[in-house]
Amino acid sequence: MNKKILIVDDEISIGLFLSKFLTKNGFEVSNAISGAAAMEILSQETFDLIICDYRLNDTDGREILIKVKDKHPSTIVIIITGYSDVKLAVELIKLGAYDYITKPLYPDKILAAIHTALESQKSLKEIVLQANAKDVAEYETDPVDFICGQSEASCELLKEIHLIAPTSYSIILTGKSGTGKECVAKAIHSNSLRKDKPFIAMDCGSLTKELAGSEFFGHEKGAYTGALFTKIGHFEQANGGTLFLDEVGNLSYEIQAVLLRAVQERKVKRIGSTKEIDIDVRIIVATNENIALNINKGTFREDLFHRFNEYSIHLPSLKERGNDILIFAAKFLMVANLELNKKIKCFSEGVKTCFLNYSWPGNIRELKNVVRRLALLTDGNEIQVDVLPLELSNYTGREEKHKNGIEAINPSKALKNAAKEAEYDAILNALIKVNFNKTKAAQILNIDRKTLYNKMKGLKLNEAFKTEDR
Repeated sequence: MNKKILIVDDEISIGLFLSKFLTKNGFEVSNAISGAAAMEILSQETFDLIICDYRLNDTDGREILIKVKDKHPSTIVIIITGYSDVKLAVELIKLGAYDYITKPLYPDKILAAIHTALESQKSLKEIVLQANAKDVAEYETDPVDFICGQSEASCELLKEIHLIAPTSYSIILTGKSGTGKECVAKAIHSNSLRKDKPFIAMDCGSLTKELAGSEFFGHEKGAYTGALFTKIGHFEQANGGTLFLDEVGNLSYEIQAVLLRAVQERKVKRIGSTKEIDIDVRIIVATNENIALNINKGTFREDLFHRFNEYSIHLPSLKERGNDILIFAAKFLMVANLELNKKIKCFSEGVKTCFLNYSWPGNIRELKNVVRRLALLTDGNEIQVDVLPLELSNYTGREEKHKNGIEAINPSKALKNAAKEAEYDAILNALIKVNFNKTKAAQILNIDRKTLYNKMKGLKLNEAFKTEDR
């Protein structure tokens, strides 16, 4: 079946030219000479793609774009205009336009843009369908970091990733804590021309003023007391690739000034060296703060913000992704199975209901931790409601559970599970802190080594993380 295209242009000659050309190339074409006419046509039928002039007699392409995306979110929109404006192009793309083409119109260029857009839409749908079709067993052979979803929010996020990835733009990722900003940064890098070069992630929240220069730019041996060897900074490590700066809003004003110079001049100098090193780094930064407010407060440099903000992507919260919660949960269950050497196949319907109704204030990070704990507490092939943590098990209410035929939570059992989870977290954190040295971990926990060993055995931590007997 031929793809359907709607051309919206008040210049009749251009509309006829495009209509004849695209019809010859196998498309089914309709024309509208005004915004009102276009919306009337769209109220009666749908199109695969719309080519719309930006300036119309009764409206503009921006308004048409917004209305189309509201009523027909899967329809591709390409805007054409006689006025080249980069800011306008970026705004339209953020609103959902696939492309922005300036006049004069060249037939081959238009045709190439249409084919690319339709192929991109097809690829996007295939990616989403493939991700959604997977169960836990299939995920075991494909442990990817970034998970697609089928919700409108997830599809828009994926579209933005594929749009911006091939460019060299610096990007600001915004969103609540735990929404997966580093995973998105990695996905952008993996789909960019820099994918074969390093991806270096840096947590700005833990940086002190004293350490920042060394971490960003490195230092020479003997540059200061304690500099016992030459260190390569993160800018050099990421050269040719991508540098991801997490929690960038936490940087001090002094560090921002030094960082601005490196970003502007694309040169760095190790502490203790006079030699400048050329760098070619794409920068992606992430924040859960409102940087605009920080600029007004005088705690964040406006010039640095604009250097970073060549493009911005807002990550939706987990709750905004609807049924995608279950897709994420399936992936995290796969990871937990590998960690714990288990073969849990699925979640019960009651657990799925709780997952979908819970507010998930900690977003994807919270879901991942919850699934990990549930896997620890489950011995069979299916995760049941009775092992849910209290914050989830109480969320749907006892009446709803009885209504759905789900057995109410036993309070004493739930409390026991909560205590077990807390103990698991305390022991695991202690082990990580001392690189899984059991003797040192026991000292931190103020218990003897034998007690620690027995608790680890009971919690299956030896199996999960294959800790050495030391």
